[in-house]
Amino acid sequence: MTDDVRNVHEALSTIHEHWQPHRLTSVNDYDVKVVKLQGEFVWHTHPETDELFFVVSGRLTIQLRDRDVVLNPNDVFVVPRGVEHCPKAEEEVQAILFEPKGTVNTGDAGGDMTAELQELG
Repeated sequence: MTDDVRNVHEALSTIHEHWQPHRLTSVNDYDVKVVKLQGEFVWHTHPETDELFFVVSGRLTIQLRDRDVVLNPNDVFVVPRGVEHCPKAEEEVQAILFEPKGTVNTGDAGGDMTAELQELG
């Protein structure tokens, strides 16, 4: 059904806050989230799940304790479950995240950067 078609760029254009994920759609027990990132996030892990990052625009660095992974537009990287990581973007990055429903953006760290998943308007 065409009513279920979502355009990634249009969805991202409605987001005005950094680090605030919005649900683009859901697939089975997973949420596909769009988000804008800028600055440095918080070090955290997701003990129960992997986390997929797909960069739409910009340059995202996923800091790991043993190396940095740099993602450019159209790059995909999966942070394995339980691996401590900290996303960082010098300039604004637009990205898609794919993770199980209910996954908290700050994982086990909690704190001020924890954001509830928002629905797109």
